[in-house]
Amino acid sequence: MPEKSLAAYEPVVGPEAISQLRQLGDQLKGARVVHVNSTRVGGGVAEILNWLTPLMNDLGLDTSWETVTGNEAFFNATKAFHNGLQGSRFPLTDTMIEAYEQTVAENAERLRGILEEADFVFIHDPQPAYLLELCPNRKGHWIWRCHIDASHPNRLVWNYLKRRVAGYDASIFSMPNFAQSLPHPQFIIAPSIDPLSDKNRELPAEEIDDTMRRYHIGRDLPIVTQISRFDRFKDPIGVINAFNLLNGSVDARLVLAGGGATDDPEGEAVFEEVLLAARGNDRIIAMQLPNDAHRTINSLQRASAIVIQKSIQEGFGLTVTEAMWKSKPVIGGNVGGIRLQVHNHHTGYLVDTPEGAALRIRELLEQPEHLAKIGRRARKFVKHNFLLTRHLREYLTLMLSLRRGLENHLIRVSP
Repeated sequence: MPEKSLAAYEPVVGPEAISQLRQLGDQLKGARVVHVNSTRVGGGVAEILNWLTPLMNDLGLDTSWETVTGNEAFFNATKAFHNGLQGSRFPLTDTMIEAYEQTVAENAERLRGILEEADFVFIHDPQPAYLLELCPNRKGHWIWRCHIDASHPNRLVWNYLKRRVAGYDASIFSMPNFAQSLPHPQFIIAPSIDPLSDKNRELPAEEIDDTMRRYHIGRDLPIVTQISRFDRFKDPIGVINAFNLLNGSVDARLVLAGGGATDDPEGEAVFEEVLLAARGNDRIIAMQLPNDAHRTINSLQRASAIVIQKSIQEGFGLTVTEAMWKSKPVIGGNVGGIRLQVHNHHTGYLVDTPEGAALRIRELLEQPEHLAKIGRRARKFVKHNFLLTRHLREYLTLMLSLRRGLENHLIRVSP
């Protein structure tokens, strides 16, 4: 696959946006940048780093992407961190903390050289957060990037993680209300999508048709789809309950599609729960997809009349952004970053219950002109706010701010 370049995005975002990025990049040319997370496949963080790393390189920054590896005990501990940041009372035991710290220490032996020499290190989410303390000779700026809704964390989990991240030079959150009290500058940067990726690019109608045939999804009825990891916070059972509440008042099919991430040990159990809840209804299709099924996901979203993301906790919700980019109205959970994207009656609907989701599904399917109008507004909203060029510009602005010693304790980086 050819390396990504900014020039390819000019037809989508315009020459002025690309020129701004070049001007910012010139001021950082040669800077050594390292991103660290816990997986290269599955989940929004990996998707973002897949384009962010090469585009930083295209601007002349020396950028690399590293991952921490671990065993089941490590990922069980980091899943506890993830759930705890989202408010769950998931237990955090001394054994979990020991497994976490020991595993990160083992990774530090491999990564210490490149991290200590970097000018900027971006540590993504809790999994690698402990690396800071294990790299005492670091020379650059270290930034902790939290992609999770940490607005109401489990205090036990947050108190532990706060000790791990307080020493960073800055942190990034996706929304102002996700930020926590920390003794360093905090930047607010919303995630974004790559409009030219396999998951988001335009597809020929024949490929979409082939995908639907391959997965035996009939197109004789409108399709309502939720695509996400099989995670209880994504509430796939709530989506099934909402679909069942339609009681045949409108004819439709429901597709629940997704997979797991290598750092999420719960996905298989949740998928089994989904299959059980869908049993007996032949209009509900639940399927697991491989981590590289990007064009399949693209096809499913484009074939759908409505996309749902009925999360009960959500850091941002890139599947919402993806669907809106494809001119689909989204019915989303009234949580987290979904609220930044879905505006009632304008780009979709926010809901709190299966009953609310069922009401909006029925409303949209019964008013096709209204459905199409909302879809057009949704695409325009994403183009102006949630494409990768805006995201990259804000990262560059952050790095320049740190290099120049900006000392504000809460900095909003806006489009």
